[in-house]
Amino acid sequence: MSEESSKLPFDQDLFDLLVCPQARVPLKYTGGRLVSTDAATRRSYRVDEGIPVMLIEESTVLDEPSWRTAMAGEGPVGAGVAAVQARHQRPA
Repeated sequence: MSEESSKLPFDQDLFDLLVCPQARVPLKYTGGRLVSTDAATRRSYRVDEGIPVMLIEESTVLDEPSWRTAMAGEGPVGAGVAAVQARHQRPA
């Protein structure tokens, strides 16, 4: 994974907690946008000045080839609540 594609413009915890508001699945950050990992909805959400715009009415639906390219490309996928909890877990 290249340095550029792995660098998020916002906090890692926020990224891991975000899900597609329509499909409720993790998102992939690729090409400067957040893309739903759900093949049925294929939603793409823009990021404005480091702020994810997670409104369904502001998103676009990718055609299937574009979505497959996004999924196959470089970029992290949100890891969910467990990843955030693990990062912030205090030693016993």
